[in-house]
Parts: sequence; structure tokens; C-alpha cells
Amino acid sequence: MCGINGIWGLQDKELSAAKVRAMNGSLAHRGPDDEGTYVQEGIALGHRRLSIIDLSAAGHQPMTFDEGRFTIVYNGELYNYRELKFDLQRAPSGSGGGFIFRTNTDTEVILAAYARWGSACLDRFNGMFAFAIWDAQEKKLFIARDRLGIKPLYYYHTGDILVFSSELRSLLSSALVPKKLDRYALTDYLRYQTVHAPATIIKDVKMLLPGHFMVAGGKDLAISEYWSAAKKPDQNTAQKPYERVCSEIQALFYKAVERRLVADVPFGAFLSGGIDSSAVVGAMSRVSGTKVKTFLVTFREKEFSEAKYAKLISGRFGTDHHEILLKPEEFLAQLPRALDAMDHPSGDGPNTYIVSKETKRAGITMALSGLGGDELFAGYNVFERMARLQRKGWLNLVPAFARAAAAAGYARMRPGVASDKLYELMSLDRLDFRSVYPLMRKVLTEKRIAGLIATRQLDDNAVQRIVSAKLPFDRSSHYLSLVSFAELSTYMQNTLLRDTDQMSMAHALEVRVPFLDYTLVEYVLSVPDKYKYPYTPKKLLTDALGDLLPADIIHRPKMGFTLPWESWMRGELRGFCADQLSWLRDSGILAGAEVERLWNDFIKGHPGVPWSRVWHIVVLAHWLKKNNIER
Repeated sequence: MCGINGIWGLQDKELSAAKVRAMNGSLAHRGPDDEGTYVQEGIALGHRRLSIIDLSAAGHQPMTFDEGRFTIVYNGELYNYRELKFDLQRAPSGSGGGFIFRTNTDTEVILAAYARWGSACLDRFNGMFAFAIWDAQEKKLFIARDRLGIKPLYYYHTGDILVFSSELRSLLSSALVPKKLDRYALTDYLRYQTVHAPATIIKDVKMLLPGHFMVAGGKDLAISEYWSAAKKPDQNTAQKPYERVCSEIQALFYKAVERRLVADVPFGAFLSGGIDSSAVVGAMSRVSGTKVKTFLVTFREKEFSEAKYAKLISGRFGTDHHEILLKPEEFLAQLPRALDAMDHPSGDGPNTYIVSKETKRAGITMALSGLGGDELFAGYNVFERMARLQRKGWLNLVPAFARAAAAAGYARMRPGVASDKLYELMSLDRLDFRSVYPLMRKVLTEKRIAGLIATRQLDDNAVQRIVSAKLPFDRSSHYLSLVSFAELSTYMQNTLLRDTDQMSMAHALEVRVPFLDYTLVEYVLSVPDKYKYPYTPKKLLTDALGDLLPADIIHRPKMGFTLPWESWMRGELRGFCADQLSWLRDSGILAGAEVERLWNDFIKGHPGVPWSRVWHIVVLAHWLKKNNIER
């Protein structure tokens, strides 16, 4: 787990070296163990190393291979590198021999795999990664990102120059990227408290999409897709008995956890006491030969504390459990550092910053997380709401104006977030998946956003564009898989994974996510609704786990990994929030009067303005100001 960066197309070697060193400096937190650069005419590569596998100096990057032809910078972990290494050591038919390896790293395996199979090597990889390989013979740069987008890769391309990095701020530190706000992305951020890839909050800076690779050579830049959850293989799960489906899911899950325990450093797990994190900890305890260390952030406010559930799981599996009691005054003291660690503005993240900090302080360098369980196994309320709406197809027979009028009347009687969303929902021309799903995770209403941006016409909806581009699966039998695909492609990739990466790597902590093993993802997406309809919490998952989890965990109320923001923002954090919003109002980025109105509505306790409709704007203001971004 590391930080990578590079510049392609800049001919001045001295200038390239200076800029890539500056980019390396911006990534120091991601890789405190080592750093290196590789500079030749037209190419400069930089690397910061966090040692996880083969801690020796042999793992230094940039790493060269094949008598200097190939050079790599790599961020991530390849879980099946040992199997691939064995295959690569054998001579393919018609060749002179197999590869001889000099290190025990997965980095060298990626180089050898690319040397033998070219871009097709990606089909053989199981892991989380973003890497770049320079081919000195063909003068070609190959950049790839893992299937689910666990590791980030940002880039800026203009003219004949390509700049790329693990972090957005590293790109900005090169002084080759204009610090200009993307107004289209601003609308997306206000809607969803994030910006959906390939766009970013910075104009002309993009993310390489998950499951894609990029080739730069000559004056050309080409991007290709090598994997998509939309192109799932036919697993024939609908024809299998339910018990067999559960058995196969269990095997895939245990294998996914086992793969992620390969490390030469101490490891642990985040444990909230929910189904997903408990399943990961339980599986770790069964397949690992060492006592698992677990970590939980807890609060004095009982309604936010999951401590009793985490203790139940810790006792069941005999973990070395660590509770991190977070007091409001302590959080306030750490909040500036958490926000400074944010590489891209987001309405979430500080909770991960806190637990990552304490996990690292306990001597842990790698931790497993339960991220992805809700998205795969219909754990969110959005699954039930979407399925319920699908069954009410008769609503499409009612004219939109009549539906909207009824919803408006309800909103007047019961003002709040739910009635706001209901009004927008009933105002839609058609209540189909492409139109309805984008409403589900919206933070602000279209009316409020238009007021903040001071425009009558908002930009098109990024989530609608994503789910409309490719709608996989048979909607009559795999509707929940359709929702899973949308969740994985939007909220998971652009909020949860991005936040987890930037906040954990702020402390040089690697986080691994077994539920996002692509073999498990492909299989579960192929399972029909009849086997996973959400009558009880994640029934397919809990059935597949057998007796791993106690009933108290399976049937506990869902809380989520959250913080008591509502009370903090009206109390200890009130001054901080007001200062950030005052700056945003004075900057002219958003309409000052509407910013003031939103804040006042929140302070007064207006039911339509909970903390989540304000906090992401506070974060945006802090990030833009901190990074000197222009309008």
C-alpha cells in the first residue's frame, strides 16, 4: 500500500524530476517507509512506500524488470500473487523459459505478468491496485485500476502531457494543474456530498474509472474497460437449490477473507458489531492462526454507541478488543486534522480518520473492514424502498401533476426530508429505475440546489447518467442486483471507498475489504431476488454464514458507523461551521443569501434541514479554502 505519481510527455528531465519529487512530498503520509523516483526523457515516476509484503529493501520502487525495459510504480495488494508467481516461473509453450524472481514482492509479479501477457494480465489479478508501467522499449505508459475502484487514480491530461497520482492534492502540488473549480462537479457535490467519477471537484482533473486501463504512447491517450459488474458471467444460480447457493457464498466469502490476511505486518479489523464487520471478524478468527485485534469508536451518547454489540462479537471470537471513547471536545480538537487529511471533499470520513488513527497507534499496519456487505446483500433501506416502488407500477397511470399535488399536500402537513423526497419522486414523469434511483441518495432538493447556485437550470444528474449508461440484469428476477449495481457504481465507489482510502492512508494504514472480492461480487449479483429479498436483514448473507453469528447480532437494530453530528453542530462545532459558511458566502461560489438561509434553518431545527444537508457544504468550504481553489 503506497502512493504513486508520474508525469508523461514532459521532455525537460530536470524539471520533471523536480515536479515528481514535489508530488512525492505530498504523498509522504501514504508511504513513510521509503521513497523513490525514476526519470528519463519524456517520463518521470514517483513512489512512496508503505511496506506490507516483503519488508526488505528489495521492494523499493520504482522497480525495474526485464533488463530495464519495464519500470513500475504500484499502490495496492495483489492477493493471488503467489499463484501467479508459480505460473510465471514455468516456461510457456514455445518460449525459452520461465521468469526468475529476485524478490518476494507482489510488485515484481505484476511486472512479470505484464511482460508475459500485456494488458490481459489484468484478467488474472485479484486484488486492489492502481499502478503504472513504463515500457522503455516501446515508449509506452500503461496505467490500470482495480475492478471495484478500491485504490484511487487521478489524472490530468492536456496537450502532450499527462500527470497522474494517487491523490488529487499531489496533482495540484505539481504546479502543472490549474486550481480551478469545476462548476458541473459542484452541482453533483451538492446533490450527493461527493463528485462521481470520472469527474472531480477540480476542472479537467479526472479519475480513471474502476475496471479500466489507460495507454499513453506517442501523442495518443486511450482508455479501455477490462471488467464491469454489468457484464456478469452466468452463474446459473437461479437453477441451484438455496442451500447450495448459501454454501457457495460461504466458501467464496471465507476465501476472500483468507486472501486478505496475507501480510508481513501486524493486522486487525474494524468492528462495529454489525452483521458485516462481525462476519469479517468471525471469518478472520476461523482462518487465521493468530488472535485478531479489533477496533471500535464509541461515544458517551448511548444512542450512538455500538459497544455492547462489538463486545459480544469480541467475546465470541476471543479478539483483542480496543474501544476508542470519543468525547465532543476531543473530536473538535482532531477535526481540523481530519479535514486537512481529506484529499477530495466529502460529506463523510472523519469517523474513519479517528478509528484509523487509533488502530495505527496500536501497532497495526493493515486492517480488514466490512464495507460492501450492505451493497451486495440488500442491507440498506434503499433496497426495500426500490422494491416496494417497483410493485406499485400502477402509480405510472396517475398523471404526474396529480401525484405531485398530493405529495405537496402531504409535505405541508408533515414537513421534513422524507416529504421533500416524496414530492420530488411524485413529480417525475415516469417512476422507473432510471428516474427513481438517483433520488434515493440525494442530500439536497433540486430547488435548494438551484437557489445555492443561483440558476434556473441545473446540470444533468451524474447518478442518472451512470445508471442509464448500462442497466444490467433481468429486472423481473434480479431487481435487487440492479440496485446493488447502482450502489456499487455510485455511493460505494465515490463516497465510501474514496473516504476510506484517504482517511486510513492519512495514518499509513492499509484497509482491505473482503466483501469486494470480485469473485464474490460476480456471484452474488447473479443470485435472483427470490433468494435475497430483504424480509429480514441480509438474510442471504446470514444464512450463508451458518452459525457464525449469534441471533442478537443478526436481529439488532441497524445504526451505521456514524457520529452525533446533529448535537455537535449546534453546540461544540457551531462556531467552526459558521466560519466556513461565512467564507463560502463571501467567496461568491454559492449564493450568500441561500447559504445563510440553509444555516439558519438548521440552527432553528427546521425538519427539512438535518445536519447532513449542511455538513457537506461546511466541508466543501474548508477544502476549497485550504487548497486555494479558484472559482
